[in-house]
Amino acid sequence: MSCSFTLSDFDFDLPPELIAQHPAAERSASRLLDGRGDAPADRVFRDLPGLLQAGDLLVFNDTKVIKARLLGAKATGGAVEALVERVLPRHEVWAHLRASKSPKAGGTVFFDAAGGERFAAEVLGRAGPEDSLFHLRFPNDPFELLDSFGHVPLPPYITHGDTSDDERRYQTVFARQPGAVAAPTAALHFDEALLDALSKQGLGRAHVTLHVGAGTFQPVRSETLAEHKMHSEWFEVSEDTLGAIERTKSAGGRVVAVGTTTLRALESAALGGSLEAGARDTDIFITPGFEFKVVDVLVTNFHLPKSTLMMLVSAFAGYERIRSLYQHAIQQKYRFFSYGDAMLLTRDPSLGHPTV
Repeated sequence: MSCSFTLSDFDFDLPPELIAQHPAAERSASRLLDGRGDAPADRVFRDLPGLLQAGDLLVFNDTKVIKARLLGAKATGGAVEALVERVLPRHEVWAHLRASKSPKAGGTVFFDAAGGERFAAEVLGRAGPEDSLFHLRFPNDPFELLDSFGHVPLPPYITHGDTSDDERRYQTVFARQPGAVAAPTAALHFDEALLDALSKQGLGRAHVTLHVGAGTFQPVRSETLAEHKMHSEWFEVSEDTLGAIERTKSAGGRVVAVGTTTLRALESAALGGSLEAGARDTDIFITPGFEFKVVDVLVTNFHLPKSTLMMLVSAFAGYERIRSLYQHAIQQKYRFFSYGDAMLLTRDPSLGHPTV
C-alpha cells in the first residue's frame, strides 16, 4: 500500500472556540453531521436509529478509562507527573513521566492524593517502544491505587482540571474493561435510551476492547507519512463478536464501527486476510489507499488537524469528502474533539466492498 499524501494535506484551520471544553448537557443531544449523501445533513445524535438499517451491527469499544494521571514528587522533592500507559502483572506499569530531571532505575517517586496520602513507586528502568516509557512497580494493585490517587486523563486541549462530572462523562455508559487513558469518544454520545431505540429498530450490538493509549494524541512530526511510527495499543476481538459479524455479513447487513478505535481493532484483526478472534497489540496506521476488510459505516467525532485519525477518516470516506464535511462543520459551528459532536460516514464506494 502506498500513499501519495503528505502531512500538510491533513491540516485545516479550526477556530479555537469550536474546541469543546465540556460535553453536551445530555449525551444523545449532541449534534450529528450526516455525511452519507450528496450533501451534508445537520441532525441530532439521537436521530441515529433512523439513519441505519435493520440488520446492521453496531460494534462498540467497551474499554474503561482509568484515572491514569498521577501527581507527586521525586525523592529529591522535584515535581513529577505520570500518565500510566499500561497496567502489567505483578503490580507493575508503564508510564510517561514528566520531571525536570528523569528519575534513575532503582529510585523512588511518590504520588499524592488530595487528602495528603501518598504512595511510593519504584523506578525499574525504561520500557516500551524505543524506551519511551518508564517501568514502575506500585506497592499494591495499580487499578485500586489509580482509582484512589489518580486524575481523569483529560486530553491536552481541554484546559480545565478534572472534576466529578468529567469522571462520569469522560466514560461510556457500557465501559467495563479498565485500561484506557483516553475515551473512545464517539461512544460517549450513547445513553441507555438511545441503545434501547437502536435495539427496537432491529440493530444488533457487539463489542471489542481496545485500550486507547496516550499515543492517540501524539503529533505526526514527519511530512512523509511513511516515516511516522504509530503507537502500539492492546486490543481483543472475541469469538462472539466474530460470529456476530459473520452472521451480519451473511444476511446482507452492515458493520457499523462506533469510533476509530473500534475500526482499528476490527481492521487489525483482519490484516491476515480474514477476521480472526484473539488478543494482541496493534500499531496499524491507516492512510488513504488502505484496503478495508470489515467496516462499512463509521460513527466518529471530529479530529485534530494533521492527526493520524484525520488520515484514517480520509482513507475511509475519501479525502475530498472529508475536507468538504469538515468545512461544513466549521461553518455550522459544530463542536470539535473529545467532548464535541459526531459525524456519520459510509465507506468510499471506490474502495469496493469489505471482504470479510
